[in-house]
Amino acid sequence: MTPSAEPRTSPQPQAAPTAPLPRATAARLAVLALGTFAVGTDGFVVAGVLTRIADDLRVSVAAAGMLVTAFAIAYAVAAPVLSTLLGRLGGRTVLALALLGLAVTNALSALAPSYPLLLGARVLAAVAAAAYTPTAFATAAQLAPERWRGRVLSVVSGGLTVALVVGVPLGTLIGRHAGWRATFWTVAALSALALAGVLATLAPLPARSQGPLRERLALLRHPATLRILALTLVAMAASYAAYTYVDAIAAAATGSDGGVGLVLAVYGIGALLGNGLTGVASDRWGPRPVIAAALAVHAAALALVGLLAAVAPAWALAPLVFAAGAWGAGIWMVTAPQQQRLLRAERERGPLALSLNSSAIYAGIGLGSLLGGVVLDTLDPAAVCAAGVLGTLLALALLGRTKPARAYADATIPSVDTS
Repeated sequence: MTPSAEPRTSPQPQAAPTAPLPRATAARLAVLALGTFAVGTDGFVVAGVLTRIADDLRVSVAAAGMLVTAFAIAYAVAAPVLSTLLGRLGGRTVLALALLGLAVTNALSALAPSYPLLLGARVLAAVAAAAYTPTAFATAAQLAPERWRGRVLSVVSGGLTVALVVGVPLGTLIGRHAGWRATFWTVAALSALALAGVLATLAPLPARSQGPLRERLALLRHPATLRILALTLVAMAASYAAYTYVDAIAAAATGSDGGVGLVLAVYGIGALLGNGLTGVASDRWGPRPVIAAALAVHAAALALVGLLAAVAPAWALAPLVFAAGAWGAGIWMVTAPQQQRLLRAERERGPLALSLNSSAIYAGIGLGSLLGGVVLDTLDPAAVCAAGVLGTLLALALLGRTKPARAYADATIPSVDTS
């Protein structure tokens, strides 16, 4: 079955707020953003220190990549479950427990004497992250009136994008000079700082019902929604098959591991710019053309990275850095238009659909890191990039198989892919 179109309604424009946020609200949002910065750094920084973890714990790089797989899959499964189980607790309580868990599990990661214990600590860290991020967005929405909604949510989501630009490269740099364990200690300290901020600035907030888990999973029976989520999963798997092993790929392309921090930093800048531009582009041209263009850029960037890894020319660093920026922009330009498509497909249950999209993102990261590890173990870093290109082309094929439904043609909201 597919969701039916709503009757035509007249849009109700709302004047954008021009006054600055109150200082107390801005301080609380900054604390929430610090938490998402810690979560984002924790989730992505492992890619920058993967080879050092592998060498220290005497496992293969592909086996070390399972740390990313386990984190992502645990997050994907835990996010919808925890939002249901913890829905009766107030936001301040959930945020504090999640940040405490994130600090403790990163300390355990730093202290882990063996690979199995580190793997277990990463799974527990993912559970804490899955509890924090959705609650942080919900709490931000409670801190300000409706007219401020876009602004307050952008502040909290900014913590995740800044993590790509600053947190991951900085964590990689710390790992290279002080060891990978210092990277996890840094994330633990960030989490503890955010915990202190939550306890100091946030008052207890009323609990908000999230709905039963079966209501969320019922959306998977809608073909349009399922196809959109499948595209999210495939695109993220394609990208993170390579991103997880960017340390090994950069080393293969340049002949050393000294440039991976710069590659990750430019990737993050590309992601930040792409994420910022995609909203304007999607509003102007619609989500489908933007997704198609973003995936084409992503495929081309990964192809160039793979070529550099295969040939390893002496001048590889400059084009590798350029490709990394396009790579980050390409994949992060997909996320917002996909959310837009879901909101159009599930008008009455948009928040539930978006929670499933978050799970699809992390499931794709987990699947991609797993498949990338298999390819790396079997072939070489260039082949990992080739697998990413093939996955991106598959995502493009999935996009091409959907068509705008006529049922939405006359609705106030533009047409939606439902076939």
